[in-house]
Amino acid sequence: MTVPKAEPDAHDRRSLHERIAADLRDDIMSGELPPGANVPSTTQLRTRFEASNATVQKALQLLKEEGLVVGRAGAAVTVREHRQRTIRPAASLTPPTTDATYPWLTEAAKHGADARISLLEVAETRPPADVRTALGLTDEGVALVRSQLILIDDEPAELVKSYYPLDIARGTPLIDRRRIKGGTPALLTDLGHPPRRSVDRVSARVPTQEQFHALRLPGNLPVLCTLRVVYTDDDRPVEATSMVKAGHLYELQYEFAPE
Repeated sequence: MTVPKAEPDAHDRRSLHERIAADLRDDIMSGELPPGANVPSTTQLRTRFEASNATVQKALQLLKEEGLVVGRAGAAVTVREHRQRTIRPAASLTPPTTDATYPWLTEAAKHGADARISLLEVAETRPPADVRTALGLTDEGVALVRSQLILIDDEPAELVKSYYPLDIARGTPLIDRRRIKGGTPALLTDLGHPPRRSVDRVSARVPTQEQFHALRLPGNLPVLCTLRVVYTDDDRPVEATSMVKAGHLYELQYEFAPE
């Protein structure tokens, strides 16, 4: 298939400092500039991007506001430690033992970070259309939502909303306004709905107002959205979870093996 070429007059309409920040952000996310590394000097960046000192400083200020780099005027700017995180979705599908911590809590601890969950809401509600479709609900269907905010080192990391069919949730710890010991995979198993299969749909989107404020986003950056649907026996959907993370701080890692 022939890939269509860009129009001859197509160009990047972002301001120069935004373009410089975008290229440096990619260097950071790809590991070209790893945590703890010095960002090239102002002189080097001026040469690389053919930009003025003021424009380079504006680009670096954007990255500072995003929490990707640290430094002050007249000193070296370095990539902030522990800011870029790799999420391994498959790890969350394995229920921990009764006394074990959640897998992502363990992973955060490995990097010297303090992670915790803030439970925001537990309520019966009409879910968004994609969740209603995933759970097989009618247009006016209602489900239980458990909304949580994951914080790492007291900074918002992920906004999570998990939805459950009411016939599964009512009369169970799912409706209680407190964390579920061992996590919902273990609880669903105890309730006779063991997770058998999970399907993820991942997209990058412009954040909603709720997401922008909950995650304390620094600017008009995309968020990484995952809609995960968990199925039990007979391929029945028992959970649909919306997970939203800052797109400039996270990547997802999936592993596959040939059958």
